[in-house]
Amino acid sequence: MKAFKDTWQWDVEASRAYQEMVEHGPELVSKALQAFQRFLGFSDMLAYLSMMAPRLVELRRVLKETGSIYLHCDPTASHYLKTLMDAVFGAVNFRNEIIWQRTLSKSLMTRRLPNNHDVILSYQVGPGATWNQEAVFAAYEPGNLDAKTAGKYRHRDADGRVYRLDSLINPNPNRPNLRYEFLGVTRVWRWTRERMEEAYRQGLVVQTHVGGVPQLKRYLDEQEGRPLGDVWSDIPPINSQAAERLGYPTQKPEALLERILRLSSREGQLVLDPFCGCGTTVAVAQRLGRRWIGIDVTHLAVRLMKQRLADAFGAQVQYSVVGEPTAIYEAEALAKENPYQFQYWALGLVDARPAVERRGADKGIDGRLVFHDDESGQAKQVILSVKAGHANVSHVRDLRGVLEREQAEIGCLLCLEEPTGPMRAEAAGAGNYRSPLGDKLYSRLQILTVKELLEGKKLELPQARRDVTFRRAPKARKKEQRGLEGV
Repeated sequence: MKAFKDTWQWDVEASRAYQEMVEHGPELVSKALQAFQRFLGFSDMLAYLSMMAPRLVELRRVLKETGSIYLHCDPTASHYLKTLMDAVFGAVNFRNEIIWQRTLSKSLMTRRLPNNHDVILSYQVGPGATWNQEAVFAAYEPGNLDAKTAGKYRHRDADGRVYRLDSLINPNPNRPNLRYEFLGVTRVWRWTRERMEEAYRQGLVVQTHVGGVPQLKRYLDEQEGRPLGDVWSDIPPINSQAAERLGYPTQKPEALLERILRLSSREGQLVLDPFCGCGTTVAVAQRLGRRWIGIDVTHLAVRLMKQRLADAFGAQVQYSVVGEPTAIYEAEALAKENPYQFQYWALGLVDARPAVERRGADKGIDGRLVFHDDESGQAKQVILSVKAGHANVSHVRDLRGVLEREQAEIGCLLCLEEPTGPMRAEAAGAGNYRSPLGDKLYSRLQILTVKELLEGKKLELPQARRDVTFRRAPKARKKEQRGLEGV
């Protein structure tokens, strides 16, 4: 989909961005871009770096002395970006190059090794940057233990808790006050008799056989965890069956963002993601009690974020959206400036997703919406067409033909202008859809204007289970959530 493509090419816009930063940007950034140009030429990579440079400069401007910045990229550009970030944030402020092993290689390449990692560059700008030492430890899990640890934690309670057995014998034998008999065994113990007996009553001291030396249960889930390094291989990518998967091509797992936020922010602090896509950083920040700001260039991404927040947090989350049309004149301006973005935004007003048609497929479908209104589980669909410019009766007639071709239950024309009498008459001629839910009738071809949608009018559909258009994000684990900054 056009909204999701990250393509950079050297064109007039890239040339202007390069010239502006070279002539008016910070000195080191200007020098870095000029060096890139001499090495890379006026290439697509230079276009990408010229786009990133002014954004990184702005991020440096707004980053507090207590803040950190993490830039996620792949090895194609990571070395150039590190040089650029050295120029923006200062080489002395570089902290880590984190390697995230996002997938395990399952196939062999013919002329090279497969690419299975991403790079995360980390910088801080002041000695007071937030750093949570307790977050440096990754929790032990039975499924991701190294061989040495797994060899020790090989026991399991009836409730499934994994533990190891540890010695209770005091390493200092010259402790006569701690020498006593316990469970038929006399030793110099680590604990007093009272503490030993209490631990035994709690099931923490076990004797594996009669006459055996009592030992202590150390549970895996109570240990500090495995110290983190700069190679992260314990966070898998989002697979096709993951509950959090929303269908966004560059979506990152929540566990990855949670680790970063736990390392470099505290509850109540502000998190900014200026390229937030489907809102993984936003969702994790909300769940962890951070304030947040998310920015994205497409209305489709904003719509995905709003849906994700609603699914995960419900009424607990409050935020404002800056940049979406709220009045008809703003909608008209968006339609004139960018018809594609207007289309994505308008479809979002009725909770529909943009249609992605195969090459060569018939046109006439801008969006789809799925609903269920019977016990068969059969998905039924609404076909949507969006008109940012002048609409006439031929557009209604065309949509009516698409309805027949697709065998869809309902169609809707979303238009910016007020429909004419002939348009409404043509729509009425399409008849009605009779829903088995309550045996109610719904107009088979509906016309809605942007003005009506902004005033609160809804697409008329059966009310049962209309929430399956976008993949639903799982409910957040944390019950009490804080307010948000905005999208």
